[in-house]
Amino acid sequence: MALKASASICPSSSSYPQLGSHDSNCGLIRGLNLRYDLDKCCNWKCCCTSLGLVAQRALTPVEDEKPTVPLVDSSLAADASHYNDSKAFHKDVNLLPRPLTAIDVSSSPRDGSKVRVAYQGLPGAYSEDAALKAYPKCETVPCDEFEAAFKAVELWLVDKAVLPIENSVGGSIHRNYDLLLRHRLHIVGEVQLQVSHCLLGLPGVRKEELKAVVSHPQALAQCENMLNDLGVVKIGSPDTAAAAKTVALDCVRDTGAIASCRAANIYGLDVLVEGIQVGLREIFSTENMRPQLFAFLNHMDDDVNITRFLILARDPIIPGTDRPYKTSIVFSLEEGPGVLFKALAVFSMRNINLSKIESRPLKQRPLRVVDDSNEGSAKYFDYLFYIDFEASMADPRSQYALGHLQEFARFLRVLGCYPMDTVL
Repeated sequence: MALKASASICPSSSSYPQLGSHDSNCGLIRGLNLRYDLDKCCNWKCCCTSLGLVAQRALTPVEDEKPTVPLVDSSLAADASHYNDSKAFHKDVNLLPRPLTAIDVSSSPRDGSKVRVAYQGLPGAYSEDAALKAYPKCETVPCDEFEAAFKAVELWLVDKAVLPIENSVGGSIHRNYDLLLRHRLHIVGEVQLQVSHCLLGLPGVRKEELKAVVSHPQALAQCENMLNDLGVVKIGSPDTAAAAKTVALDCVRDTGAIASCRAANIYGLDVLVEGIQVGLREIFSTENMRPQLFAFLNHMDDDVNITRFLILARDPIIPGTDRPYKTSIVFSLEEGPGVLFKALAVFSMRNINLSKIESRPLKQRPLRVVDDSNEGSAKYFDYLFYIDFEASMADPRSQYALGHLQEFARFLRVLGCYPMDTVL
């Protein structure tokens, strides 16, 4: 750690030139000559105080190691003090921690014994379940938006962030793909979480009494069969945990929520039905489906619903080869026939498996005009390509592949190299 130091000077320091002498070459105090008459020092207490300040400053990290966090009012610190209660049963939901906002720069005291992990949503959200799976003893910090979690890591409010990137039923979360490019965080891990939706209600309520159900739009869509059988009205909510909190606070007996079992414990609700989500077989099982695909889906469980989360940090991890690793990159390409084929071929020719490919329109150049006909000009999108491939950056094959890709890529960035999560 870089250290700061400065010399202490008393009003009578001119009588003792060796006191706090400074070496211009190394910038540190060389020593003190204590062999003098203490009675001649006009203010010994002043010198001790100054030396104490020197010692305190010498242990202060410089600005490039850790950004200074502005002070905030006592009300925000009071909210953070209630956090330890959030892991237990809550009769009073007002004691739950308030989510961080995108402009919130408050920071609660940390003793270094826990990892602070940010997630989007309220306590009881599936994102918090993913954070606890990755770091079982971590201190979870709720954020109201995805970008607030990114900023919480950048501002040193937390150590990590766990955010969803894709779901086996709902598909990719495009907002987080865009935020990965906007912010300079690194992917240091992934978590695959099997989602099990539960129908929740107030204590003593039966599912037949429900007239409305509140939850996140994706959760409502994944449980559509069950909700249609009940004949309830579907009401959208920012996330599943917020839906459970709404039902608990409003105390309307004919309104239920779709959330996790842990959310039911936190907000004091009853679990009316477990595992009500729709599996892939129900979504694709139509009469005109190809028989081979239908036979394949028939062997799948109805409750297959997995969400993949990314773990983000300020610094990358050192890649290894001791376990399966995955590398995530983003790039854009020059125009030309077969350019995307050439980009993907650099991995195929080195026997590197691609596990994910996603394209997003390039916002700086959303459209390009190409005059390829006699009748006028055509407009096309320029794209960014996000790719996950199953190889470590410590593997020479990966280094050669990315070097080859740079030959015809307009832009290339490695988002992270991290161990694969192979346990559900």
